[in-house]
Amino acid sequence: MANTTIGSSIVIDGEISGEEDLVIQGTVKGKIVLKENLIVESSGVVEADIETANVTISGQVTGNIHASQRVELRADGRMVGDLKAPRILIADGASFKGNVDMDV
Repeated sequence: MANTTIGSSIVIDGEISGEEDLVIQGTVKGKIVLKENLIVESSGVVEADIETANVTISGQVTGNIHASQRVELRADGRMVGDLKAPRILIADGASFKGNVDMDV
């Protein structure tokens, strides 16, 4: 599977869906539905509800996440919203405000 990258100067307002990995360096507002992995890099800003298999957050996410496998909030990541996933990792130094549901 190929990676798709949304560059740091790109702003998308709408719905993104697909079956490949997505790397966000820019800004996405709306909804994201993926079959595979979502990576929000440190420059990435996401204001969207997310449904995917795995999410790795180094940037900023505002919205609810429903991951079928795993959510990782790295030390430089910031998130406001609810997490629903069977495995959740929140690194020391990360910022998180919301609810966690691991009963998937």
